[in-house]
Amino acid sequence: MTKPLILVVEDEPGIADTIAYALGSDGFTPEVCASGAEAVARFAARPPQLAILDIGLPDMNGFELFRQLQSLPGGKDVPLVFLTARSGEIDRVVGLELGADDYIAKPFSPRELVARVRTILRRSQRAAAARPAAGQQDQEKKMPSGHDGIARGAIKNEVSVEAGPFLHDAGRRLIRYHGQPLELSRYEYGLLATLIQRPGRVFTRDELLQQVWDDPAASFDRTVDAHIKTLRAKLRAVRDSEDPIRTLRGVGYALREDLP
Repeated sequence: MTKPLILVVEDEPGIADTIAYALGSDGFTPEVCASGAEAVARFAARPPQLAILDIGLPDMNGFELFRQLQSLPGGKDVPLVFLTARSGEIDRVVGLELGADDYIAKPFSPRELVARVRTILRRSQRAAAARPAAGQQDQEKKMPSGHDGIARGAIKNEVSVEAGPFLHDAGRRLIRYHGQPLELSRYEYGLLATLIQRPGRVFTRDELLQQVWDDPAASFDRTVDAHIKTLRAKLRAVRDSEDPIRTLRGVGYALREDLP
């Protein structure tokens, strides 16, 4: 069996060696880069199953490297994890808003890092398995559609939920807003799908962590806030005059019931 390739971008040799040893001892193939430019070249030549990015690199900011890697072919399908000595909340929120899968602060336990890598890879594999194959998508596009543009035959035997301007096709992990398909990260999709199930029902941050995140104990309340913020931005891009998500300060979030 091929060992999963993990790209490690870290310019401190001692830390890079520690991570590589921990990953290699646990069944992974680590590939270490000491700069952002080298990481981009390696990633483009052979996309890994997961990448661990240090924020403080000598040639570019880790956040900029994150954007460059995501712009490469297949980049959005590779889970990305930030590793940094800066443990301030603002840095974590910035990383999460960009769409990072996790955030590990130095000093860290090598065993914990490996455990998180395994958790993220399992989550990524489940998400990939849930996506329909390209051929199936092409066939669905050719099927007769209703007034909202949804291929009715494609969701006939799948669970679909309508909530105001939202139509959630669970079988295809697709949510439309005012007829527009939304391009959502796995966490944004999970949050919105949860809210759509019970319009008006207030979900606490802890409830959303429990329902959407595989390892809620390793996350924190601001994780939910950061992803709700990026989700709202995508909804505003479709209908700027509407804010379908209601915030109850200190409590959580709910989907508005009075949506047209």
